[in-house]
Amino acid sequence: MIHPTIRKAVLPAAGFGTRFLPATKAQPKEMLPIVDKPVIQYIVEEAVNSGITEIIIITGRGKRAIEDHFDTSFELEHTLVEKGKTNLLKEIKKLEKLAKFIYVRQPKPLGDGHAILCAKEVIGNEPFAVLFGDDIVDNEKPALKQLIDIYNKHKSSVIALENIPRSETGSYGIIKPSSSKGRLHKIESLVEKPEPSKSPSTLGIIGKYICTPEIFKHLEKTTSGTADKEIRLIDGFRSLIKEQDIYGYEIEGTRYDTGDKLGLIKATIDYALKRPELRTDLLKFIKTK
Repeated sequence: MIHPTIRKAVLPAAGFGTRFLPATKAQPKEMLPIVDKPVIQYIVEEAVNSGITEIIIITGRGKRAIEDHFDTSFELEHTLVEKGKTNLLKEIKKLEKLAKFIYVRQPKPLGDGHAILCAKEVIGNEPFAVLFGDDIVDNEKPALKQLIDIYNKHKSSVIALENIPRSETGSYGIIKPSSSKGRLHKIESLVEKPEPSKSPSTLGIIGKYICTPEIFKHLEKTTSGTADKEIRLIDGFRSLIKEQDIYGYEIEGTRYDTGDKLGLIKATIDYALKRPELRTDLLKFIKTK
């Protein structure tokens, strides 16, 4: 029996973070901070605020800091109690209670589709969310909740989209819609990183999805056909779309690509400006530049 609601989310976090070397040589890129919270905490909070109760994080070698972040730290908590830092203690204790955390190891970096396959036994026969750690969306209604609402209406896989400049299509998966209604698009086909002149649209795929459980069998039987033999999620969707409808939804909100250095800096500045204790001095500093 397929579970009627989306309650599980898969967060692939086994990549090397090469774009942020040397900072990511000894720490996960997912733990890079935006102000005073690591990127992955923003993603987890988005999931929880969208109704997710189980977080499956796909990890790899050198990712232990992620597990430690969402675990209990008796020594730290004891120190905060002794120093009377009750507000900080409250923030720390909230982390371990956000959701049920499950960690699955991806033994080799064989593609984002392979990372999702690693969660197959934990997911079982139910629809689930996939959230990649590079995409943070600032909006009153969480981006994932927007996708869940579409799923609840259509009972089909849903892919998060952003309307991007045509010059940037070579950096995105792109969809070709068969029909559109406002922000919602029924997908006819998906293309990986097309040249701008050959791109079927400017609707770029960003790292948030709702997947039906059938995606697993399609990932198991497909590879990208490239020399590296990686299993990629977009190829799974290309196969799945022959059997099921797939929708795309242009997410509402401001998106930050925190897998890019400039994107991480922009997110840090904007989130800092939302903090009353930082805003005034930060604006003063910016105006001196």
